[in-house]
Amino acid sequence: MEDLPRRKENKKLYNASTKTLQIDPQVRRPVENVSSKIQGSLKGKEASENRETRKNRQNRQEWGKFEGVYYKDLQTDSKVQKDFMLEMAKLLNTYMADQCQGKVKVVDFHHPHQLQDMMGDCLTVDAVPRDLHQVLSDCKETLKYCVKTGHPHFLNQLSTGLDPVGVAGEWLTAAVNTNMFTFEVGSVFVLMEDIILRKMRSFIGWKEDGDGIFTPGGTISNIYALMLARHRKFPNIKEEGMYGGQKMVVYTSAQSHFSIKKAAIILGIGMNNVCCIPCDERGKMKVDVLEREIQRTLSDGGVPLMVNATCGTTVLAAYDPVDKIADICQKNGIWLHVDGAWGGSALLSKKYKYLLQGVERCDSMTWNPHKMMGVPLQCSAILVRNSGELQSANALCADYLYQTDKFYDVTYDTGDRSIQCGRHNDVFKLWLMWRSKGDNGFEDSINKIFHLSRYLEEKVKQREHFTLVTNEVEGPSVSFWYEPPQLIGQNLSPTERRNILSKVAPKIKESMTLKGNMMLAYQPLGDLPNFFRIAISNPRLSESSLDWVLDEIERLSKDIFC
Repeated sequence: MEDLPRRKENKKLYNASTKTLQIDPQVRRPVENVSSKIQGSLKGKEASENRETRKNRQNRQEWGKFEGVYYKDLQTDSKVQKDFMLEMAKLLNTYMADQCQGKVKVVDFHHPHQLQDMMGDCLTVDAVPRDLHQVLSDCKETLKYCVKTGHPHFLNQLSTGLDPVGVAGEWLTAAVNTNMFTFEVGSVFVLMEDIILRKMRSFIGWKEDGDGIFTPGGTISNIYALMLARHRKFPNIKEEGMYGGQKMVVYTSAQSHFSIKKAAIILGIGMNNVCCIPCDERGKMKVDVLEREIQRTLSDGGVPLMVNATCGTTVLAAYDPVDKIADICQKNGIWLHVDGAWGGSALLSKKYKYLLQGVERCDSMTWNPHKMMGVPLQCSAILVRNSGELQSANALCADYLYQTDKFYDVTYDTGDRSIQCGRHNDVFKLWLMWRSKGDNGFEDSINKIFHLSRYLEEKVKQREHFTLVTNEVEGPSVSFWYEPPQLIGQNLSPTERRNILSKVAPKIKESMTLKGNMMLAYQPLGDLPNFFRIAISNPRLSESSLDWVLDEIERLSKDIFC
């Protein structure tokens, strides 16, 4: 299979007359000292191959005992099972250590068709089983091509880093393989969930009688919130459905997560009945506009159903003014939901909890520990101020699961409070991390994350050719443009500059991904052209690693925009 052209072999051309960025794949960059560079490359390749050869030889020696040993042997021979699990643990430990210490690339990227050809038989499943030697080899090959999300230079998503205690908790959870819908099978994990949910509600500022449940992600938590808001206002919809009633309207900021619209679609409210309130230059909802839109809905005979206040927007990490929004909701009898999926963990810090001032006044809150708290994916909770609302909205009292005449306290059966039946145990890894770190440990981690974001913000301000998207950063995300001096001249019109700038981040992102040493996110925002976003949630990061990231952006730019 023919490889795609390497990016460094392409010459990038800037046409001054048309002010466009072009790529000429036929033109090769002049190379000096070709012989020495080839020799250096061959030596590096030879060293890499030697390391890989040694690892493969060692694996063959250690895994040789699994040749001709199959899955059925795991069921009948406890020693085979023990040896197999020990080898898997060694493989995973090496994988985690190498990426967390930065010993491997962030990604060994190949296009889908390339990766499919390269892995070949490793991807197919057939009638004839493979032996356990092959199974271990398949796992090793799979890990090779995984994106290393625990690497200090993986800054592509809101969830980064690998917490060893959290991973250990996930291993135990998988080994136990139990369900969370009843106490009789969930037992100790149901108690842990109750304890952790109480703990999280206490940080919001609620009393003991609240409610909550862990869900498969922030989107589902936001769906719960809208469902609860609708059930409080129109409880008959649970049985009668939605027909011929008043138009319901949901309000959220223009920079909120798309899951609010998705919730409106799924619940039959309709995407067009989500009113997106414009934001100020910092990305915060304009409260005066919100109040006007609510009055417009009332004048038109509609029903203001829910206001979603985002605490930590996806792109700019802005915090909507919860206290002011709560005043409006209280005056108009509207359910107030806080989407704190990204930024809610600031409540754990005495220094930064002010960002969510007034959060105790909301009716529900989404909080994702798998983001800023560093818990392995997924770990999200919907937290509700008043107890009984989840049960009222969801209960169907299926008598093959939720019998009322059980011999224990059936209030610990959580299934009828959930929209799911079977529910994964997402709490143990969080509980274990909380045991190992305590409130103080989590506070230290949150403070460090915010400190690093403030450090990066200052470095971006100080560097030539870097420009912040917003002058005031609230959450631990820093958004900025890099303006290559080779492209951005003084004689460009605003439109020309924007058009060129919109291509810079995607080109640099492509180069870093193919090189494999770093992954950053980029996106446009409204009329703003593409910019980089670095969201910091990995407490293993350091100031020096962030300096390296900015240096590398400049290095890649020089290679691309020569």
